[in-house]
Amino acid sequence: MQILRYSINVTLDGCCHHEAGLPPDEESMRFWTEQIADADALLFGRFTYEMMESAWRRPADGNWPGWMSAEDIPFAETIDRARKHVVSSTLTAADWNAELIRGDLAQEVSALKERSGGPLHVGGVTLPRALAELGLIDEYVLLVHPVLAGHGPTLMAGLHERIGLELVDSRSFRSGAIAVRYRAAP
Repeated sequence: MQILRYSINVTLDGCCHHEAGLPPDEESMRFWTEQIADADALLFGRFTYEMMESAWRRPADGNWPGWMSAEDIPFAETIDRARKHVVSSTLTAADWNAELIRGDLAQEVSALKERSGGPLHVGGVTLPRALAELGLIDEYVLLVHPVLAGHGPTLMAGLHERIGLELVDSRSFRSGAIAVRYRAAP
């Protein structure tokens, strides 16, 4: 059975808007590249899928855009070739190595978890909250940035029930960011 791992950047005050933290650096990009390389597949809602695709899909001409730094390329190549599942009731099709998931969220994601293989990684804000409410997230990986954003979407806003977590490991970065991995407490 695969584990479902929620992975996201977050500020110290819990903001998870993708532009609220520190600018990515070589160390954080290497961390996220390793996380995605470890995944059997990625699980996104429509919004996160479209945002990630617009930034990280290899252009048709095969050349990465000029805005990408040398640190970005390994991440871009890893996420570009990763298998993806997209949960959406509004999309009619998904490509970029993606399978569209429709229907009952609990049943569909539980079926994905029943497959053998490495962990499934879910990103975003809305879909992970729904999965947490269903008790389907096994681990939480947060890259906590030493920034107070003061605004924007926050981690698990609106969660109805408290979820206990156990620390599995942590890692400090030169930037002052800290990566933490928690397991859902039994």
